[in-house]
Amino acid sequence: MLSHYGKPVYTGGMKTIPSASRHAFDSPARYRISVQGRIPAQWCDCLEGMTITQGPPGAVPVTTLSGELPDQAALVGVLNTLYELRLPMLSVERLNVG
Repeated sequence: MLSHYGKPVYTGGMKTIPSASRHAFDSPARYRISVQGRIPAQWCDCLEGMTITQGPPGAVPVTTLSGELPDQAALVGVLNTLYELRLPMLSVERLNVG
């Protein structure tokens, strides 16, 4: 709807219908995160208890983190820690549970 000045006028609330295929991001989920670089195994506690696996020795070191996180906020915390370590993200995957 337009006002008499030709500008849009807010006329009601936005209604959204959640998609059946949408993931519930406030529930636990398994993730696999790959970064370029090495992360010592002692960092497990700083990364929400995720399992740290080093890739095979080669020209480009790759570390994979895997495990279950309680919610999306925990995922953001892990990603922020990796960002602060200045490790380039290669992939972030949400795995099927079960």
